[in-house]
Amino acid sequence: MTPQDPLRPAALSSLSRVLLSAGWGRQALLLAGGVLGGELILRSLPGEGWGLMGLAGVAAGWWWLGRRPSRLAVPKLPGSFDAWLRRCDALLLQFEQLEGEPGEGQGRRHEALSALREEGSRSGLHLALVGSVAPDAAWAPQLQRALRGRLALSLRWGEALPAVSPERRWPDGLAAADVVLFHLVTPLRAADLRWLEAVPVGQPVWLLVQPDAPCDPQALAAELVSQWPAAVPERLLPWDGNPETLGDSLQPLGRWLNSEAPALRRATPLRRCEELHRHWQAELERLRRQRLVQLQQRTQWLVAAGVFAAPLPSLDLVVLAAANGLMLQEMARLWDCPWSVEQLKAAAVELAKASLLLGVVEWSSQALAAAVRLHGATWLVGGALQALSAAYLTRVVSHAMADVLALSAGVEAPDLERIKREAPLLVARAAEAEKLDWPGFLQQGRDWLGQQLAAPASGSLPATP
Repeated sequence: MTPQDPLRPAALSSLSRVLLSAGWGRQALLLAGGVLGGELILRSLPGEGWGLMGLAGVAAGWWWLGRRPSRLAVPKLPGSFDAWLRRCDALLLQFEQLEGEPGEGQGRRHEALSALREEGSRSGLHLALVGSVAPDAAWAPQLQRALRGRLALSLRWGEALPAVSPERRWPDGLAAADVVLFHLVTPLRAADLRWLEAVPVGQPVWLLVQPDAPCDPQALAAELVSQWPAAVPERLLPWDGNPETLGDSLQPLGRWLNSEAPALRRATPLRRCEELHRHWQAELERLRRQRLVQLQQRTQWLVAAGVFAAPLPSLDLVVLAAANGLMLQEMARLWDCPWSVEQLKAAAVELAKASLLLGVVEWSSQALAAAVRLHGATWLVGGALQALSAAYLTRVVSHAMADVLALSAGVEAPDLERIKREAPLLVARAAEAEKLDWPGFLQQGRDWLGQQLAAPASGSLPATP
């Protein structure tokens, strides 16, 4: 760019930010893309192979970003047991696609889903009696009489919960119960509190409280609520420890079970299926992130090669979004996301706006400039700074987009308003996470740049570091 050029890089970047802040987000991206595309055309006229590729990428991305996104509605998540089972079946297929050959993990998942189907078809209610002290089996007759209701009641006697546990995870047999009756001997111990906090989300808990000394029930309830805020005062059952008075203490629980039995029988399978789906989703996410690393490394050096061969007057996120269009579609397939190109574009535009406003471009450029001073003249070659900054920003954008896809798993259309609200936080987190691997990225960049300089006339891409 000559001194007579009407738009300098700093001016172009400032113009984009001003337009974005004034509410002209899409227009700012298009203006920046148009100016950058024009400069790239001039720079690629000599016939540089990578320059033509960069021009094609920017032109395609300019069109991709410039299409008007449609208003998209977000469907509700499944609200029935059968619908959640179908979702779990879909996750099994995704595991098979990512893992390839069947293994022990896939076998365990099929067994877990089969067991869950059986739980959904059982009749009657299951009540788990647990505590730090093993419940006395002699209480069974009194419990059965006091809790007799509309549905048959099965009691599950839990062993004494360990005082020390690295996971604090409820055994499956107890987690599958419709109701948990926790026998608590006061004063409340830290181990009791940890186990109460580990009760699965949505599982009803009642406390059979046996104080160490006679006290006022209201004072006892207030003390427990102050120690465990999640406690429901109406679900605290004071008991003096005498088996003959156990039935009287359990009367509130018996009345509640009698009125809520049908709703509990419907809610437990739904809760259990949602919990299994959440666990599998987290496991599947770890596999996807592993694949994402490979996709990131491949794409970031493709982007860097195009920018290195045809340096741009200003590195803007619109260029990255243009070059990363194919990567976003690959990510959608990796996350089994049913969004169309139109919907992916709408989400990517929000991330691009947030990245521009947060100054991710400026930070990466300044950090690379500092690295140049540290590592000497070997980095001062053509568009090396821009190429490496483009590669780094590709990592940030892909990381943020992966978070969007993960948060929207199973959703047939993106919630654009939610993405718009959360985009700054998602991009900031992605940039912060990628900063942790900055030394590794610099080493990869030096290796890649060395390959570019060693074979400047080569028409093929170097191997991914």
